Amino acid sequence: MRRLSSSRSAATVVLVLLAGCSDQSMTVQPKYTTYRPSSLWRDGASARPLPDHTVARGDLLRDEAAATPPPVDAALLARGRERFDIYCSPCHGLGGHGDGMAVQRGFPPPPNFDSPRLRAAPARHFFDVVTHGYGVMYSYAARVEPEDRWTIVAYIRALQASAATPLAEAPEAREELP
Repeated sequence: MRRLSSSRSAATVVLVLLAGCSDQSMTVQPKYTTYRPSSLWRDGASARPLPDHTVARGDLLRDEAAATPPPVDAALLARGRERFDIYCSPCHGLGGHGDGMAVQRGFPPPPNFDSPRLRAAPARHFFDVVTHGYGVMYSYAARVEPEDRWTIVAYIRALQASAATPLAEAPEAREELP
């Protein structure tokens, strides 16, 4: 009698476990794929718009970093030069004159940072161009974090200042003059 009872219990457990099984898995299941029509919603679309005032994770911090430039120091300029050399110099050249390797290979030349128009441009202009692109330059927002965009802007300003400074006024030259 005990054996029969335990056999029935085991059979019940097996049936319960098998009842939960089906031919569906996590990867093969009924679902809406991108842009598939749906009769569930009035507009017939399966993709739903984001609720009002939705903010993606990290957007507030990125917006805060993009709002104001950090104070300029030697470390920031060093980082700016590194980022400029990586992202900007292929087109703008190491000196910012629009003579980078891409231009030497036939790409249209970008503007010279030493031009009067760009010397007069506010720092925010350079930040916005890196963020959104301009002309044939595409956006670098997905590639360069806002903090690094400001370092690039600071380095561009340093390039502009160095191009406008006569060699005799450079600190190293003053030390060598009699």
